Amino acid sequence: MTFSGAHMSLGNIMKLSNARTRSISAENVYGEKGRGGMAEVGDITQEEVQRIGQVWRKEQTAAARDLGRTWKVRPCIKLPAGATTTLMDVAASGVIQHIWITIDPKRYRDLILRMYWDDESEPSVESPVGDFFCNGWNQRANVLALPINVNPSGAFNCYFPMPFRKRARMTIENRAPDDCNEFFYTINFTETHVDDDDAYFHAQFRRTNPLPYMEDYVILDGVRGAGQYVGTYMAWQQNSGGWWGEGEIKFFLDGDGEFPTLCGTGTEDYFGGAWGFGANYSAPYLGYPLGGVDFKVGNRHGVYRFHIMDPIRFSQDLRVTMQAIGWRSEGRYLPLQDDIASVSYWYQSEPHATFPTLGSRDDLEVI
Repeated sequence: MTFSGAHMSLGNIMKLSNARTRSISAENVYGEKGRGGMAEVGDITQEEVQRIGQVWRKEQTAAARDLGRTWKVRPCIKLPAGATTTLMDVAASGVIQHIWITIDPKRYRDLILRMYWDDESEPSVESPVGDFFCNGWNQRANVLALPINVNPSGAFNCYFPMPFRKRARMTIENRAPDDCNEFFYTINFTETHVDDDDAYFHAQFRRTNPLPYMEDYVILDGVRGAGQYVGTYMAWQQNSGGWWGEGEIKFFLDGDGEFPTLCGTGTEDYFGGAWGFGANYSAPYLGYPLGGVDFKVGNRHGVYRFHIMDPIRFSQDLRVTMQAIGWRSEGRYLPLQDDIASVSYWYQSEPHATFPTLGSRDDLEVI
């Protein structure tokens, strides 16, 4: 990527650019120039709020009734029960640079985030909000990673650059039986040129509960095309006591058959730990921010690894699996039947293969 301003770092932050910075929130739903903070107190619905299809809540504006327009009149939106709400719909060329969201933890699995690039009919990103931000199990955990940052108290941040050439659309589905009356979000992006070799961002959620005996957990499969794999998050519940992380991660690249090109040495090894973790940690590229070290039945763990410095390149196809292995008597491996969910993050050229069906609210529920 060139110094177009699409993706900045400390190394090029001093470079001048023709890129135009924009920011989407409840106070400016299209991120338009000079149109932020225009909501009025009362029942006067903004035209652009109607156009994007969001709900107008008169009672939400009451806190600013003594101050009037420009004084934090519409800082958040309502997500009606059972409905899908559009968060972003921009027709332009550009790059999403930062996403910030905060919600009640009880809705981490109920709110489904989807992203669509350039008028595609199927999403390139589909995941419960909590898991996308490395917070499965409807439980907050601070994450100090480079692309995903979660701060007290439950502030979700994503810094994966997400290019689009013609259009970017982002939606949120509320699968809960009641309304989410306070959904806060900000999407910062630039309108700018996107280079020919800039790939599209993808993320996919999966869950298997329980994992069938002697089967590997599938993190990602069916990817076709060229690209690079850049991250894994796993939410792992023990259904057996004892150490649960002996399994090996495997990356099957470009026509691999029974045997993968990349094969790890253990679950905690892949996530940057060693010898059964022993403590929680969160680092720029890998971490174990959630989970105890007593390894009791029912314990829930959260682990992540981002391949920022070591992206896994593929040119034709990709499949990623993780073994679930513990210990049984006489020093023998035990194939586990745990409750495992994951989010995979990768970049690739479009079109992408159809994602597996996400499953119902009951299929995703944390019980």
